[in-house]
Amino acid sequence: MTASGRASHRASHRAAVIGLATGSASVTAPGTASHSAPGTASHGASHSAAGISPAWRRRCWSSPASIPAAAPASAADIPAIAAQGAHALPVATALTVQDNNRVHAVRPVETEFVLHQAQALIDTCAIRAVKIGIPGNRANALAIAGLLRSLRKRDPKLPVVLDPVLASGHGDALASGDPLDAVAELLALATIVLPNEPEACAIGAFPGAQWLVTGGHGDGQFVTNRWYANGQLEQRWRWPRLPGAYHGSGCTLAAALAARLALGESMFEALGAAQSYCHEALAQAFAIAPGQRIPRRFLQRTGQDGVQALPTT
Repeated sequence: MTASGRASHRASHRAAVIGLATGSASVTAPGTASHSAPGTASHGASHSAAGISPAWRRRCWSSPASIPAAAPASAADIPAIAAQGAHALPVATALTVQDNNRVHAVRPVETEFVLHQAQALIDTCAIRAVKIGIPGNRANALAIAGLLRSLRKRDPKLPVVLDPVLASGHGDALASGDPLDAVAELLALATIVLPNEPEACAIGAFPGAQWLVTGGHGDGQFVTNRWYANGQLEQRWRWPRLPGAYHGSGCTLAAALAARLALGESMFEALGAAQSYCHEALAQAFAIAPGQRIPRRFLQRTGQDGVQALPTT
């Protein structure tokens, strides 16, 4: 999507994305790129925020868990959404103890406080998309489901992106109780679900309308991501497999997709742009300690084919 093609749509304000997970964020959405799943459970793409002139960005509600800067969720959602030109509205659903390799402990946020956070944003901002990550437990998932139903009464076409994180890349638990039970209520409400291949196998039949199954956990020279709609394969994307492992790649992809949808892109356009953006973020990843690398989420186009990372300072 070009900036000119969306100029009138973005004239008044940016898109906001509300996110719920271990540290949540919402996003306003101008234009980003695509995302792919490299050699781990990651995806990538390049994005341009050029041409965003509105006074308000489109807002995206994300629900990640609150985490240290080395961790995914909020630390991934906020910059990934901003990179697309949208504005993140985070809602914390769980607190984690983690580094760039492991999740050592998870503590769900009290359900009443999750609702309080979300309602304050809903009452104030026009939510253009929702990104859901780790709910923390079933009680929080049920509360989030109730919020989604209320939002859909206002906007029946509100995009909801669900990243069904069942465990960390190392296999660490990310919710109290059965993680499948925690996300079950949300699957049917999601516009699109983004499991990796192990998560898709664990969930089983695709209850939602649309799924993007990422192939980063596989082997081979390329990573293949598959988009399903109503049980039918719609599109495959193939990306060069990147070496190494990355922290927060799935969060990055889901957040970028929510932002692109908040900007008004079609699902096909948004999927391509989010994957491309995620792939480039992984290709430019940096190390903060031994082990998994951190995707570089702030990118800037330098030409038709080139993407340059913005300074980190």
